[in-house]
Amino acid sequence: MRGFPEPMAPPLLQLTDISLTFGGTPLLDQAELSVSQGDRICLVGRNGSGKSTLLKIVAGLVEPDKGVRFAQPGATIRYLQQEPDFTGFATTLDYVQAGLAPGDDGYQAHYLLEQLELTGHEDPTHLSGGEARRTALARVLAPSPDILLLDEPTNHLDLTTIEWLEGELASRRSALILISHDRRFLSNLSRASVWLDRGKTRRIDIGFGQFEAWRDEQLAAEELEQHKLDRKIEAEQHWLRYGVSGRRKRNVKRLGNLYALRQQRRDYRGSTGNASISAAQADKSGSQVIEAKGISKAYGDRPIVTDFSIRIMRGDRIGIVGPNGTGKTTLLNLLTGAMPPDSGEVKHGTNLQMATLDQHRESLDPNWTLSEAMTGGRGDTLTIGGQPKHVVSYMKDFLFSPEQARTPLRVLSGGERGRLTLARALAAPSNMLVLDEPTNDLDLETLDVLEEMLADYAGTVILISHDRDFLDRVVSAVVVPDGEGRWTEYAGGYSDMLAQRKIDDAARPKAGKASSDKAAAGKPATGSEKAAPAKRRLTFNDKHALQDLPKRIAKLDKSIKALQERLADPSLYARDPKSFAETSTALATAQTELAANEEKWLELEMLREDIEG
Repeated sequence: MRGFPEPMAPPLLQLTDISLTFGGTPLLDQAELSVSQGDRICLVGRNGSGKSTLLKIVAGLVEPDKGVRFAQPGATIRYLQQEPDFTGFATTLDYVQAGLAPGDDGYQAHYLLEQLELTGHEDPTHLSGGEARRTALARVLAPSPDILLLDEPTNHLDLTTIEWLEGELASRRSALILISHDRRFLSNLSRASVWLDRGKTRRIDIGFGQFEAWRDEQLAAEELEQHKLDRKIEAEQHWLRYGVSGRRKRNVKRLGNLYALRQQRRDYRGSTGNASISAAQADKSGSQVIEAKGISKAYGDRPIVTDFSIRIMRGDRIGIVGPNGTGKTTLLNLLTGAMPPDSGEVKHGTNLQMATLDQHRESLDPNWTLSEAMTGGRGDTLTIGGQPKHVVSYMKDFLFSPEQARTPLRVLSGGERGRLTLARALAAPSNMLVLDEPTNDLDLETLDVLEEMLADYAGTVILISHDRDFLDRVVSAVVVPDGEGRWTEYAGGYSDMLAQRKIDDAARPKAGKASSDKAAAGKPATGSEKAAPAKRRLTFNDKHALQDLPKRIAKLDKSIKALQERLADPSLYARDPKSFAETSTALATAQTELAANEEKWLELEMLREDIEG
């Protein structure tokens, strides 16, 4: 007997024709969203597009003006909001347990708090931003809900916790809807993308890694359609002026079509433009910006920075990364002179002018208006790059509307506050930018513009960030903690640092391995044996390569220069096309071989230096 295919399971949650208007402008316009078991959805859109509002409608916390929200009976939904409310809870454990339903495993509350490095006894009113976010995460994860709604879950988390959270979410069966500015987090977890743009939602079953290219194609096609519409209106207007001598009935119909085209053009809501971010630049600083020699800082018996030295030159982009509580901000304050070291010295170069963006936005008075925050309460103009500029014009550069000039800061969204603090920091002339978590709450498009600005900035940049993709795109060196107040500088971005640390780990077997080897042999490892693990030795081939590679690199370099000189002859292609093609191929091969040899030599040289001390 021929079987019938099993019917598809109905969605756990469905939003249909959801509309919501704030202040006369439609925020959501017939938006749709369907969530099925096992979905991994990233919700993407500009700041202010309504992503958080849509997530609150999914959670049942906001009632739309129109539309239907349907959730399967018995389906459990948990929502991580950006700013959790701890009112009425004596401890973090109380807060987490309050999120459990009857029948849920109470052990999960203790387990998750422990995994997130919390005891459960903390007073919620005295939590740092990172501790508050970890507590809120434990509350929504503990019940293992059917649908998990996460609004900017990585904000205020360090890289270690972000990577733990990725693994935890990947292993769960819950359906996920994610809002985040962290590109790598979204790419690693999402399998579908919902684009909220101008009030409408569009879903495509691709992860975030492919979403941005698809979105750009859609916007380009839309721009082309609008261009065609403009041309059509122009042609119809030309006919209206010069071609109305035909039959009246046909003319009336065509005139009606023209009115319809004009109305279509008026109703069109163009996509929000990108922010126009630029930093007011001061005169150049000296070539050496900061030199720190053997600086140390401790709080009581706890070392934060121990005998650290670094030289920062003009144009360097330095990223400081590490778990929360390791002293990133302390190190930053030591380097910038905001805090004196206990020992050692920090020298600043000549003509150094810093602009600072603080992590906690502490300089913002919630009762200020947006205009007052921009100008410091001094009139309606500010000076940008030595030129006066009206505050409304400067606001537009950062995607604020003129109507928001008198808006109090307390009603701004997280993304709007992020853009405001950037605008304030970049207005002051500088030749060094000091940025503490600059990516918090920014949308992805504004992040792109910020990255471009930092690439074009002629001065020096020192920043703290937990955004792996942002670090890879921006910095030229990374400083990371190694425990006991020790910090190490690595060339390149975050991914480069990880690769170099893998080489270090291969060259320095951990004491734990020596201990486990002893245990496997039935012999306890002594303290001295743990402290002196066997070192890896250079093989004969490694030693030979170290001697031979510099000669090969020099020979290839000489060959490349000769080939380039040959190709520089403007008459070569016309005189001998075959020789031109052969020379071009030989040059490409030599350059590829040179890059491979240089990379191999660098890897072996780092290994040799590490083995020799």
